[in-house]
Amino acid sequence: MTKPQDKLRGWAAARKALLSGLRFTSLRLRLVVVFGLVALTAAVSASGIAYWLNREAVLTRTQDAVLRDFQQEMRNHASMLPVHPAQDELQRTAGQMANSSQRFSVLLTAEDVDGKMITGNSELDTFTLEDVPKSLRKAVNKQQPLSSTNKSAYHLYWQRITQHDKSYLVGGARVIDGSTTGYMLKSLEPEAKDLNSLAWSLGIATGLALIGSALLAQAAATTVLKPVHRLGIAARRLGEGKLDTRLRVSGTDELADLSRTFNRTAEALEKRVADMSARDEASRRFVADMSHELRTPLTAITAVTEILEEELDAETGSVDPMIEPAVRLVVSETRRLGDLVENLMEVTRFDAGTARLILDDVDIADQITACIDARAWLDAVDLDADRGIMARLDPRRLDVILANLIGNALKHGGSPVRVSVRVEGEELVIEVRDHGPGIPEDVLPHVFDRFYKASASRPRSEGSGLGLSIALENAHIHGGEITAANSPEGGAVFTLRLPQDASELLAGDPRGRDGSAPGNGTEGTAG
Repeated sequence: MTKPQDKLRGWAAARKALLSGLRFTSLRLRLVVVFGLVALTAAVSASGIAYWLNREAVLTRTQDAVLRDFQQEMRNHASMLPVHPAQDELQRTAGQMANSSQRFSVLLTAEDVDGKMITGNSELDTFTLEDVPKSLRKAVNKQQPLSSTNKSAYHLYWQRITQHDKSYLVGGARVIDGSTTGYMLKSLEPEAKDLNSLAWSLGIATGLALIGSALLAQAAATTVLKPVHRLGIAARRLGEGKLDTRLRVSGTDELADLSRTFNRTAEALEKRVADMSARDEASRRFVADMSHELRTPLTAITAVTEILEEELDAETGSVDPMIEPAVRLVVSETRRLGDLVENLMEVTRFDAGTARLILDDVDIADQITACIDARAWLDAVDLDADRGIMARLDPRRLDVILANLIGNALKHGGSPVRVSVRVEGEELVIEVRDHGPGIPEDVLPHVFDRFYKASASRPRSEGSGLGLSIALENAHIHGGEITAANSPEGGAVFTLRLPQDASELLAGDPRGRDGSAPGNGTEGTAG
């Protein structure tokens, strides 16, 4: 059984939902509502004031005419009655007074010669003393003291009353130096009908004013919101990278000033972006040209170092022991320089957008095993991957990613490094976890930054600081992602997520990411 409290809570929730649904989210709606409220307030105020002024004017005019006529009839007829008139005299005089131009009912009261109260009515049984308020009767019959400003002992009094939902004007006066008192009753129903007609007219005028204000508000909102709408579209196009977007400016108002400001801002932004793009392009071209130019002398140097390395390993020992450390340093640094040049060229391809995918169907377990075996890491890496997990991707780029992630784990975390593979929906998930001290919290956000090294005191470490960045770029070109975190059990965890079928990316890529030779990669480079 539903409790009353539950019903009240349900009604409150429904009311809250309705109000939230009616929340003014449209500027056009708000403008129309504000215009309507202002127009309604003004129209109602004006109509109320006009009705009140007209009502007072109509009633006052009618009242003054009736009271003036009644007072005149009292002078012309009632004052001519004897001090103690007879019944038929009162009746006749009341009828004569009722025939005035204002057509009101008349009631006359007086005392006869015996001191008995008698009445005369122009309309028998329709206007009696009970219809006259007691306060009015008392005021009419009260004798006023004479003074220099008050020259009459009795005054004319009047009052508006309502009987049976109809308005009447009641007035009364007493004849001076006589016992006759006269009362009149005038219906105000014609005036009330006129006032009702006026109220209806004012109500219709208010409704028309409200409709007109809504139409004007709609027109004003359209005039105001069209430039705002165009400005919103232009801003959205600007945010989408269409920096040549401009607004057509017309007029001299504030919206025109806003459009001019937008155009100046867009022009400055386009120029700034063009300058930055030119500098960025020049920088990328410089790196690419520098890397390319370095390859020729580096090839010769590498050949020489290989000969020196063979001499070092030869049993004859032809190299002087005094210069052997220097020769080994040259060999090591030459190899490091070669890796750096190859990394720079790979980064340049990513920046220039020329990196391409060459897709193939790959057994992930076999691919990881081949990567580990090629670098003699079999004893230091535990692989948890079922055979038969297939994916369509670029095997060379996957090898680059795995070489960097596993190499970094072995270098900075220590063995054993555990590599696990699983499938989540249509995603391939590869986790590389080490058992080292983990990654400091302040370093985590920067592990994929180019040339970033956690320790500034080791600027000449074996890595170039580009390995993880290149690994991330290779994941992105597959439509995947790499994240770094610390495991609760200790050690760092790098998680690689790739789509199982990267060929879906090629349909929406106008460059067609596969089909061109990749050039030299960064195989085995640990950042």
